Amino acid sequence: MTSDAPPAIRHIARALVFDPADRLLLIEYKAVRPAPSNPEMKNFWFMPGGGLERGESHEEACRRELGEEIGVHDVVLGPQVALCDGPFLLFDKSRDARERYFLVRLPDDQVDTSRLAETEDNPVIGTRWWPLDELASTDARVEPAGLVDLARRIVRGDIPATPVALRWHGD
Repeated sequence: MTSDAPPAIRHIARALVFDPADRLLLIEYKAVRPAPSNPEMKNFWFMPGGGLERGESHEEACRRELGEEIGVHDVVLGPQVALCDGPFLLFDKSRDARERYFLVRLPDDQVDTSRLAETEDNPVIGTRWWPLDELASTDARVEPAGLVDLARRIVRGDIPATPVALRWHGD
């Protein structure tokens, strides 16, 4: 495969994970490419989740990934609230992502990320519960574009009847 070959399609399930204080849990990763608008920005924030294994549904993958990444097992998944399709080039292995995002509300903010780094194919910097006002005003790179607006909508109780189409920030 040459570097000009399109990235492989990868089906992925992720979760917008909220705690009782309506904070959103995100994982910070080291990017393989800096942000075009700010070459000094080498990291980005992303939701927990990952690729589907053979025979898995998006819902099954999301539950498995939440167990592996944040130590939350037997989670009750809410509805699919968004999707984001297209080339994603910030991980070590670029992909043409087909991502589906599910709503998850946890009873508390207790997560176990001790296994997170070993399950990822990109360097993990850490995790954080983000208050939405701080997330909206940060200079940090948050993927995908529109995530904060969607999170605010959900916290207001406006759960999308059909999944919202989000997009990656420009490369």
